[in-house]
Amino acid sequence: MTLFLVETSCSLIGWLSLYILLCYVNGKQGCEWNCRLVTLLHGVLIVCVTAYIGFVDGPWPFTHPGTENTPLQMLALLLSLGYFLFDMAWCVYFRTEGPVMLAHHTLSILGIVSALGLGESGIEVCAVLFGSEITNPLLQARWFLKQMGRYDSLTGDAVDLLFITLYAFVRMGIGGRMLYCELASPKPKMVMKWGGVAIYGLSCVFMVDIARFACRKTRAKYKRWQEQRKLDSANGHTGK
Repeated sequence: MTLFLVETSCSLIGWLSLYILLCYVNGKQGCEWNCRLVTLLHGVLIVCVTAYIGFVDGPWPFTHPGTENTPLQMLALLLSLGYFLFDMAWCVYFRTEGPVMLAHHTLSILGIVSALGLGESGIEVCAVLFGSEITNPLLQARWFLKQMGRYDSLTGDAVDLLFITLYAFVRMGIGGRMLYCELASPKPKMVMKWGGVAIYGLSCVFMVDIARFACRKTRAKYKRWQEQRKLDSANGHTGK
């Protein structure tokens, strides 16, 4: 228990130190800008580590849920645990996120702590982290584009399209398959199965919001296209 607290504290201090360093070096930008840089770095790092765990180091999460944690899995979980504790505290302090995102962070923290405490199911938690974080860099890119005034462009449209596609395919499609394997296997503890249901349910809530956003943006794009077409037609008629 003492070792766990020390390792978690080291991870938390590491992410906090990175944030403080960014605020010092990049002081002209706001606190949220630098926090999102930390979020971006965590997303890229944890996607790379968990991809290596799932595709190279093993075991395969779809066939071996509930297996004993490996040292590399524990490292990935500790890295993310420290980050989520940091980001949760930051979001609560600055009041930047709503209840759904705070619930996501809470479930992530509880899931990681459960896997580390039980000493098993690290592989499926790593798989969930991979699926959750693979869309995160795109989410941050969208925010940075907005701050720089470049969101209403082809780049912004490409980022949104890729984000929606990845979210639907990875988090809903592959995530649904992962949840089925978790529930069907007799190995994982019940707490991990219920945790999987909860995090997938939360992903469904996010998916509904994303679908609404996609519909709104598509309608707005179509409306602007129609207006531009009418304007071009009127200009062409006037020219004649």
